[in-house]
Amino acid sequence: MWTTAERRTTISLSPPSTPRLRLRPAAPPGSARTALDGAWWPRSADPVAELPGLILALQDHGPIDDHRRVTHVLLRMDDWDGRPRRLRVNGPDDPRVVRLSWFDSLPSGLLTAIHADGRRVDLLTVPAATPRTEAEASMDLAVHPHDHLGIPGLLAALTPPPGRTARVDTPTASERAWES
Repeated sequence: MWTTAERRTTISLSPPSTPRLRLRPAAPPGSARTALDGAWWPRSADPVAELPGLILALQDHGPIDDHRRVTHVLLRMDDWDGRPRRLRVNGPDDPRVVRLSWFDSLPSGLLTAIHADGRRVDLLTVPAATPRTEAEASMDLAVHPHDHLGIPGLLAALTPPPGRTARVDTPTASERAWES
């Protein structure tokens, strides 16, 4: 049985911010799904302040129709300060409620948005406190066409060893063979 607090819908009092979001170009039909669809660098760890802008941006990516609406977002508990269960998102034409689910079993830095048609978008969530240079390098790496690092590798790239920068080059032939 749900408590009253769990059924309550949270409403952000501030307008949605423009998200720092990078999405991979759409893959050709029939191609294999990549580990990540993009990366997002929120400005804080407050889901009520950050998620409305992201949700609206994900819906605006592609043709607008009822199937493009984000209806559910899966998040890792330790990555955020609060844990609302339902969030009202005030879009330009239609306010709606998006369900939020919190897990401690998701990899750190993973956010999954599920659209009404069942399509999912997996994003690397770069921690808000990450310095700009490192955050942008990780976001570039997440959307790079030859990236196959996944969340742990991308988060490790946030803090490269001294004297090294995050890798954004094309993998070697042996790396491509290993990945396939």
